[in-house]
Amino acid sequence: MPRFSIIVPTHDVAGRLSRSLDSVLTQSFGDFELIPVRDAPGSPAGAVVAEYTGRDARVVPVVSPPSGGLSAARNTGLAAATGTYLLFLDGDDVLAPGALAALDARLKETGEVDAVYFGHERVHWWEAEKTNTPPLGRAPHGAFAPAEAPHLTGVTLPAWSAAYRRAFVTEHRLAFPAGLFTDIGWGGLVTLAAERVALLRSVCVRHLLRRQGSRLAVPGEHQLELLDQIDLVLTRAAELGLPAYRSGPLFGQLFAAVLKTAARPERLPARRRRAFFRRAGRLYRRHRPAAFQPPPGSVGVQHRLLAAGAYSAFWALRGANRSVAKAAERIPRPRMPRTRTRYALGLRRPLDENLAVYCAYWGRGYACNPAAIHAKARELAPHLRSVFLVEADAVGELPPGVEHAVIGSQGYWDVLARAKYLINNANFADGVVKRPGSVHLQTQHGTPLKKMGVDQSTYPVVAAATGSFAKLLTRVDRWDYNLSANRHSTEMWERAFPGTWEALEYGYPRNDVYYTATADDVARVRRELGVPDGKTALLYAPTHRDHSAGFEARLDLEAFCEALGEDFVVLLRAHYFYDEGDRGGGGRIIDVTRHRSSEDVCLAADALITDYSSIMFDYANLDRPIVVYADDWEVYRETRGVYFDLLEGPPGHVARTPEELAGLFADGSYADAGSAVLRARFRERFCQFDDGRAAERVVRRVLLGQPPQAIPPVVPLAERTPAPALVRS
Repeated sequence: MPRFSIIVPTHDVAGRLSRSLDSVLTQSFGDFELIPVRDAPGSPAGAVVAEYTGRDARVVPVVSPPSGGLSAARNTGLAAATGTYLLFLDGDDVLAPGALAALDARLKETGEVDAVYFGHERVHWWEAEKTNTPPLGRAPHGAFAPAEAPHLTGVTLPAWSAAYRRAFVTEHRLAFPAGLFTDIGWGGLVTLAAERVALLRSVCVRHLLRRQGSRLAVPGEHQLELLDQIDLVLTRAAELGLPAYRSGPLFGQLFAAVLKTAARPERLPARRRRAFFRRAGRLYRRHRPAAFQPPPGSVGVQHRLLAAGAYSAFWALRGANRSVAKAAERIPRPRMPRTRTRYALGLRRPLDENLAVYCAYWGRGYACNPAAIHAKARELAPHLRSVFLVEADAVGELPPGVEHAVIGSQGYWDVLARAKYLINNANFADGVVKRPGSVHLQTQHGTPLKKMGVDQSTYPVVAAATGSFAKLLTRVDRWDYNLSANRHSTEMWERAFPGTWEALEYGYPRNDVYYTATADDVARVRRELGVPDGKTALLYAPTHRDHSAGFEARLDLEAFCEALGEDFVVLLRAHYFYDEGDRGGGGRIIDVTRHRSSEDVCLAADALITDYSSIMFDYANLDRPIVVYADDWEVYRETRGVYFDLLEGPPGHVARTPEELAGLFADGSYADAGSAVLRARFRERFCQFDDGRAAERVVRRVLLGQPPQAIPPVVPLAERTPAPALVRS
């Protein structure tokens, strides 16, 4: 029997789940079982759990459907537990280092107790600030009866801020009550049943405060469930004949939570606000201890109004406190430009259920994931009107038959106002409104090696160029879906762009072509790009440097070509930030920066040379040689920030100097068996979901509304056949 059973519900926390599980598995005290409660084996969180299950025998997963909620997940884990003591950990929280050792030591000091309450800290979602939990209060040093510390009622402490003796929980048939407010019911019932408890004042859990706030503050009918928990706990207290010195603090703490909700009408549907107040008043009158005295001041007035059922007076008191804010809202707003006025008028019209709007790279053209989804939608959802948004100078490069609107025009604002579906690989303008019923899909445009989103905030050069992070998060709040090409991306996107969107682990539609293109397609693209027959084409694609003012090749390409000999040509593709001009250096250096499709350029290349560009993750799908030219890795890592050490797990050989780079190609080692081994490991990690059917999955799920179980599954990596490289005669 293990000392501890740690139960971790995992629904909807795939992005941070690994850190939570790692925080348990790396504890210095190892006598435990870890019970992740997954919703389904094939879900993003379920896949993370599966990896850990195969890695450590102490991981013992169980399944609870998401429809049962948090309480059902915890109860399922509780039923499977075999440990002496139970701990509950949210899937995006972590155990502090040494927490289990500290708990074990404290339990050895106190002897057997029914519950030991410990400290925690609340970490803001950007992880830059921490807020310690309110003090546990004065209590005897060793084990004590709850009656000796009546302020310790259990209803203000979350379930993950204590350890519970399993035999005690089983003996009293304790379980988590249904509903979002389950911690209140559980905590109260535990403390009422307990005979001996103890405190550990060390911080054992670091609880992540989500950017969207607590689920308990989300508006809706579920807010009435708070009263169910209040009634449950106070009824049990009455059955036990709890003395006044204990029932008073319990009653006061419970109704502090009630008044907090009652004072925020936005949390309740308008038609249920009076019903909530009246039922709360009835519970107040029924359960109020005879000696209970309301607190002084305005809070005491609220207590008395609730006890009297004076709904109108309660809201009048609250309304007086909001008068200043309402006056501020009446200040006239500046007039909008004509096109924005047109947009505002368009927002009053019904959504066009058959209109989809696409944009890529802030209107730079028909490209990337939005273009691939657009093309597949014309095939699978021809009833939809699809409009691509582009800047004026990109109109001439659109493929035939693609309807478009120029960014900033009246037509642009018209379609943005009424579109049911909005698809982008960057973000729409700040002024775009997320209408009820509309569907926003963020496709992303690469796998993140460098820090992204709010993770850039600690890197001054990048943060200055990014602009307002508050505006960024406002844009993120419009997303309904966010695409991912691999599990690494799923986890990093959740950190970088915290929101309520759903992760779609469908792969990148733009990468479908790497599995559907034929040898004829590859030959055609090479001819279009001007690659001479019989030459080995090396794609050189350096990334943007935030600390540089303009494009830097970082490699003398003419000298590089000279060192390689006549059999090689270089396809130069600068970052899309620098697509102006021609950098060609004759027949040996072909500038393909302005070519619309990076996918075509990759198909044409026999090998890739890059530094830290995300193109390496896409190109790896082709299973062709990749060389990393990392001449300034340490500078890039410190100034830009990265999510992992590329040099520890590269997709191929690494060169640090021009001479090393040229040598790899001159002797052919760029494509040797060692490079193949490195590439295979890289593909296993980063080519998880790209299999040639990503666009189909997106169209079926997002645009056609098909359920997840009807979406084509991802083809295993070993069963995929990448597009062939050119076969030379």
